[in-house]
Amino acid sequence: QVQLVESGGGLVQPGGSLRLSCAASGKFLSINTMGWYRQAPGKQRELVAAITSSGTTNYADSDKGRFAISRDNAKSTVYLQMNSLKPDDTAVYYCNAQIWLFGGTGYSTYWGQGTQVTVSS
Repeated sequence: QVQLVESGGGLVQPGGSLRLSCAASGKFLSINTMGWYRQAPGKQRELVAAITSSGTTNYADSDKGRFAISRDNAKSTVYLQMNSLKPDDTAVYYCNAQIWLFGGTGYSTYWGQGTQVTVSS
């Protein structure tokens, strides 16, 4: 069984930084794109950033220049470095990955349980 386990959320003051981590565990053949989404109260879940297995990145316009996504393929882990945080960044952040299981016929999408990020003074 595959699991995505997130860590690194918490309370931070405006202008501060946080680094989120998400590690995939279990038995699988490969991981394609990994990404971060967030969902604020009363809003739809939205893409924050994504990164392919070869390192190509994609960011939401609101996060460009402030956030940086990276991954360590050997550790099956994706990171999100968040700088210059604003109150509007407050949300539950979810890890997402496309994973091919042993014996599978293609990539399936998996989600982490979410980690709360609160930006407040």
